[in-house]
Amino acid sequence: MRLASIENIDFVNLLMNTNPNTPSLVHWKSRVLLLLSLPCFLNSSQVIAGDLALELKNVPHRIVYETYAGDNWELFMVNADGSNPINLTQTPQVDELYPHVSPDGTKVCYSADEGRGADKVRNVYYMNLDGSGRTRVAVNARQACWNSTGTQIAYLKGEKSNYNNHEAASKGLFIYDLKTGQYRQHPNRQIEHIFNVCWTRDGKWFVATVYGGMGFGFAIIAIEANSDRVVDLNIRGCRPDLSPDGKRIVWCWDNGNLAVADFDCTTGTPRVLNPRVFVTTAPFWPYNADWSPDGRYVAFANIDEKQDAKLGVYAVYVGARARGANICVADPSQTNRWVAITSDGNSNKEPDWVPTRARATSNSEKK
Repeated sequence: MRLASIENIDFVNLLMNTNPNTPSLVHWKSRVLLLLSLPCFLNSSQVIAGDLALELKNVPHRIVYETYAGDNWELFMVNADGSNPINLTQTPQVDELYPHVSPDGTKVCYSADEGRGADKVRNVYYMNLDGSGRTRVAVNARQACWNSTGTQIAYLKGEKSNYNNHEAASKGLFIYDLKTGQYRQHPNRQIEHIFNVCWTRDGKWFVATVYGGMGFGFAIIAIEANSDRVVDLNIRGCRPDLSPDGKRIVWCWDNGNLAVADFDCTTGTPRVLNPRVFVTTAPFWPYNADWSPDGRYVAFANIDEKQDAKLGVYAVYVGARARGANICVADPSQTNRWVAITSDGNSNKEPDWVPTRARATSNSEKK
């Protein structure tokens, strides 16, 4: 058994409050709880993975993710156990990225890198799950997500007019209504440098990571949907995702660990309670966590960041190559119960679950 290295734990940053906007006592308590939950003496690779792999064969939900296939980015869909891969996009001249499936499982919104050289631009689209009905939502936009009813798409505008795949190169949060075709900007005009936005079930809050903007250094924040109010969630890390029932949150706590906690909005101010680490993949980095529709599983991308750092590439960025990255599924009710469901390492990232009712058909099946 290979033990998780204690050297991977950043004790100083864990216990110190480095965000001047954060109440130190609250921040300290949350970090100590996470420290106590670290599986320091468990196998840093997955445990009990064999039975989970068999269990996933009976899970009806599928997973869509971005992958670098055939010298460009495509969106693939697989069963929960990784079987039956289907290329949903098949567009050699367009790079499709960052898929998010609608709550009813019939559509997927995504980012698309179009053009080459100085003409390259990142746009937001949505389409039917079988790849038909592509509709452009916004130009120079990124990282879209759905509201809980599937009637609106929220997205971020690019900070500059020129192409930039930096995760925090955003300026402004916008909402598009599919039925009316109308757009509106979030009332907080100071929103900038946020990424990985998700929408609460009741539609009252957005949760996102901010990096060097809005008075924050690096933090996970909640943004009230209809006001200027911003709340620091006082948890270390990035890339949060909310469970379908809105009661739990999962995020990348640091390099090598995923954390889960209760998410509470009943007081009118979002709070994160009872945090614990449930996946440790060091020296790999688990990112892009996403809850299954029934809340029983979490899909994530397991990325060998050091592999591409040698090439000057930050592999966790959307649209950045991540050689060796694979999609995995974890059981958040246990510690380190996870299994990889892809094995080709083709920069497989940004997984998003598809509700049961949806079924896409490949071109070969259509014939």
